[in-house]
Amino acid sequence: MGRFKSRLFFCLIISTLLISCSKKQSVSVDEKSSPEADILIVNGTVYTGELRQPQYVNIAVCKEIICGVYPKGKEISAKVVIDALGKVVSPGFIDPHTHSLSELLSKDKNSNLNYLTQGVTTVVNGNDGDGPVNIKATVKQLMGNGIGSNVALYIGHGSIREHVMGREQRYANEDELDAMKALMAQGMKEGALGLSSGLYYVPGSYSNTQEVVQLAAIAAQYGGIYDTHIRDESTFNIGFLGAIEEAINIAKQSGIHLHLAHIKALGVDVWGQSRKAVEMINKAKAQGVSITADQYPWLASGTKLHSAVMPKWVMADSQDAFFKRLNDPRLRERLNTEIKENIRRRGGPEKLLVTAFKDHALEGLTLKQIATQRNEDVVTTTIKLVQEGQVRVASFNMSDNDIEYFMTLPWVVTSSDGTNGHPRKYASFPQKYQEYVIKKKLLTVEQFIYQSSTKTAEILSLDKRGKLLEGYFADIVIFDPKTYKANADFYQWNELSTGMEYVIVNGSLVIENQQYLNNLPGKFVN
Repeated sequence: MGRFKSRLFFCLIISTLLISCSKKQSVSVDEKSSPEADILIVNGTVYTGELRQPQYVNIAVCKEIICGVYPKGKEISAKVVIDALGKVVSPGFIDPHTHSLSELLSKDKNSNLNYLTQGVTTVVNGNDGDGPVNIKATVKQLMGNGIGSNVALYIGHGSIREHVMGREQRYANEDELDAMKALMAQGMKEGALGLSSGLYYVPGSYSNTQEVVQLAAIAAQYGGIYDTHIRDESTFNIGFLGAIEEAINIAKQSGIHLHLAHIKALGVDVWGQSRKAVEMINKAKAQGVSITADQYPWLASGTKLHSAVMPKWVMADSQDAFFKRLNDPRLRERLNTEIKENIRRRGGPEKLLVTAFKDHALEGLTLKQIATQRNEDVVTTTIKLVQEGQVRVASFNMSDNDIEYFMTLPWVVTSSDGTNGHPRKYASFPQKYQEYVIKKKLLTVEQFIYQSSTKTAEILSLDKRGKLLEGYFADIVIFDPKTYKANADFYQWNELSTGMEYVIVNGSLVIENQQYLNNLPGKFVN
């Protein structure tokens, strides 16, 4: 009998231990019983992304998830402990407008290091109407390749238009519209964020408003948003305010959320119109239209030379047709007048800086300097340059007053519009921090973080991202507020930023002590 009792007691102990072990393995993020974390961040100055003063709490990460936000002093066991004393702990930044898809699809730049070192853990691609037509195939390639940051995708109006009807300068017919709408619906089913357009660019510029309304309505049916590079940010065609009005009308008619890409008043003709634009937007918002915008913190925009100054009609159809028109003596007078006027809109040839070209000797020179060097008039040089190869230019065309006014609006978030030849690709987030938080004190640290993470996640409907809260995905950055800075400029545009000491993507360390760990934990998000 004693032996039986001993065995029974032993079995009870074993059963209790087994149950205890089972409970430990299945600890949920909601349970307050201090699970062993994979990563524990202690002693940091924590901004949760909620427009609150910093908190002095510890953050636990279990696998991909933030499994606890604890007061200092609570004992938590962890495999890795990061001491963030004197550092800022923030949600990973989310960039709603990049052009990083080619790097993410590559075998050597898929780490997305130029964004990770800024603190960006999620990038959006497919902006300006340039998004992939086949979302499913693109995602499969990205995930098979491995990526360092998360990525979300738009389906591009320009892309599906070109897929259906080429680069013809005309409106779509009914059959073509039906084909485009079918592609739009398929892209939304495959996880696109919504529709992007580049109505300033060919071939999107050849469409009418109603074409975009019909495609935006499809995106709206699936809960998507409409992200647009508006038809005119200056006085190229319908004017800045006319283009804002068109974008609002598209949103009204389609019932979609409108997101204005890289909002700006471009060129001397429209400087100061930022306030009138915001009046129009606020009026529409009061009428029930949902509107937000993003902005990069630079005085210069960046684009290809032909996109900046060439009339849209000359670029129709193929590149051969484009070049043939450029060299047609019968068109020379018209071209001379229109190109010269487009250069004036951008502040003159001295305001167009060549930043990337196959002839590296021309990089760092203005269009005016190149024309003088070649002993040619500016229009002749421009026509020749665009036929010699892709020329990227920085166009110094914005005013400080407009930039700062847009930046203070709570519905305008941080972006880069990152392209080769412009420092915004490597340095937009630290540039905004250094210039407008530290130097000019236009924004507080919590406003900067909110505009760089939380608000952006809200706009894009990215579930469980953009905040440091229990149950959210562990996209976390830790930076030194004294050394976090941009190193890239217009003469050395591809210098990595510094001061971002730790970057965690989906619970995995990708940067530790400012060193990249060759880790690719990024996911497709929508």
